[in-house]
Amino acid sequence: MGFEYFVAKKYLRSKQKTTFVKLSLITYISTIGVMIGVAALIIALSVANGFEHEVRSRIIGFDAHVKLRTYHDRGISDYERVVQRMDSLKSVVGAGPYLSGKGMIASGAGGKEFVKIKAIDPERESKVTNLINNVIYGSLDLGMIKPKEDDKSDREYPGILIGKWLADRLQASVGDRVQVLSAAGIDLGAFSSLPRMRTYRVAGWFETGLYEYDDIYAFISIEEGQKLFEMPGKVTGIQIKLDDLEKATEFSARLNDQLGYPYWSITWFDLNKNLFSWMELEKIMIFLVLSLIILVAAFNIVGTLIMVVMEKRRDIGILKSMGAMASSVMKIFVYQGLFAGLIGAALGLVLGYVFGWSQMKYEWLSIPGDVYIVSALPMRMESIDFVMIATAAVLLCFSATVYPAYKASKLDPIEAIRDQ
Repeated sequence: MGFEYFVAKKYLRSKQKTTFVKLSLITYISTIGVMIGVAALIIALSVANGFEHEVRSRIIGFDAHVKLRTYHDRGISDYERVVQRMDSLKSVVGAGPYLSGKGMIASGAGGKEFVKIKAIDPERESKVTNLINNVIYGSLDLGMIKPKEDDKSDREYPGILIGKWLADRLQASVGDRVQVLSAAGIDLGAFSSLPRMRTYRVAGWFETGLYEYDDIYAFISIEEGQKLFEMPGKVTGIQIKLDDLEKATEFSARLNDQLGYPYWSITWFDLNKNLFSWMELEKIMIFLVLSLIILVAAFNIVGTLIMVVMEKRRDIGILKSMGAMASSVMKIFVYQGLFAGLIGAALGLVLGYVFGWSQMKYEWLSIPGDVYIVSALPMRMESIDFVMIATAAVLLCFSATVYPAYKASKLDPIEAIRDQ
């Protein structure tokens, strides 16, 4: 390595009792600024990644990787054969039929809510989603449910699984009777129909941690769904779980080509595209906003180097009179700025990593579990973030050195020495 590196290093370590001591202090402040900016970026993006991972895992746990449906929602009549065919495909872990629709649910306590109703096969559902693991009270038994001891009626009704928030608003506990009205009504002739109503007993509550699901979804059996939605012998579609969710888009396209009309498929990502696009945009905005901290530190480096050039005019003149090229003088100040950037970036990476690692291991920073989907601040550190942030910090610091280094390289050696 050339002499430029050693001169730059000497300037950083200078202990002369001059104004350069103040310059060194500014350099340290600039380095700390870079460190804080890098650490803040690492922590903020790791938190964003953590929340995205939590939301993603809950959505995937609640829904299938791929859904197979028919155009115009005519339903699938030979769904058992289709399910068997899906099960036989490579990379498919499990498949199961489902029906979906909208309706209104009412409880004996007087609560009435609009709901999204999904009819499932509980046995097959466990192979496709993690719904059974989200049951927090009662069970996933959607068969005939016996009445509670204090119930005046001794009649058994089919079971229904409802979300925790929905249960709270309905004031409905396990064993309580609820009535469900479906938009698929009984035809009374021209221009009129009567909503179809079925009675159920609450089999249990589920909680995913996502309010959009826990507040509006209810599950019943396939047989009950066919009665409620007037689809005898049919289902809305087939839900499919793959061995790798990242294969969903490729698998869906291949499925569309193989099956053709009237079938079409959609992936979990397509169903939640707006949500994940918003999360990606949020991370970009976090990166841009917090990069301003590093940018401010870079401007400090510009100011520091300009003052160093003014302080070291005589040294620069002597170096150039001894034969140092303009490019060599420029390198000295570029190295000096890069030292501050590299040291600050390295310290920031370490600080951000230590914070993230300690939070993941000990969860010492808690957040309200009833407001957010988790009770501790989620962290998910990704190597690509470390590389991008470190690269951006070093490039900003390098850019900050160009102007003062260029000015130093253009100094006239005779005038620089004579001025001193």
